[in-house]
Amino acid sequence: MDQTNNLGLEQQFRLTVIRNKLVKLNTKESRSYLHLTLQYMLIKDNIIKFLVKKQRII
Repeated sequence: MDQTNNLGLEQQFRLTVIRNKLVKLNTKESRSYLHLTLQYMLIKDNIIKFLVKKQRII
């Protein structure tokens, strides 16, 4: 089985903490949190793409 996509222990803990916080949010707050999280993920994706592109130039 491929282990490369499994979460580490610290990542699992962070996920559990966030999941526990989300349970307490109402629908509007959950959607807002989801939107912000997706925005951060897209920004992170753009940074990774930029760094990979820059590394190919060097």
